[in-house]
Amino acid sequence: MERRDKVNYYLDLADVVAKRGTCLRRNFGAVIVKNDEVISTGYVGAPRGRKNCSDINMCIRQKMNIPRGERYELCRSVHAEANAIISASRDKMIGASLYLAGREALTGEYIKNSSSCSMCKRLIINAGIEKVYIRDTETDYRVIEVHDWIDKDESLDGVFGY
Repeated sequence: MERRDKVNYYLDLADVVAKRGTCLRRNFGAVIVKNDEVISTGYVGAPRGRKNCSDINMCIRQKMNIPRGERYELCRSVHAEANAIISASRDKMIGASLYLAGREALTGEYIKNSSSCSMCKRLIINAGIEKVYIRDTETDYRVIEVHDWIDKDESLDGVFGY
């Protein structure tokens, strides 16, 4: 049996974490790793104590036909990246990598050209995370250098979505 490469191993973990997600549109899983140690994980879900979209069988963003990457302030859920970040101490995240995998809730297909939303990008930057690996297919992924999000600040241009 061929051994799985390390990046896809961590992306596989993120994919499994995403299965806990409660979003009716898209479910992501995030895994933060530093020095080959998993620091924390996170998935998409409502804040503790609040009902999830899967509980109330409604997604307000879907109901309003809001495109992906926009108007996340209306979303009931805390994103996977944010949940992973709030579950770890900053000193452990400085220099770490975040692995992100997402699937469409209805089809189970990987989300094409996914990325962190603008709010999660800010959290990732402030957490001190250096790289984000984003899964595109079972074996293909992209590597984002977080400093690129600082150097190419889309918020200065009013860019929406991703």
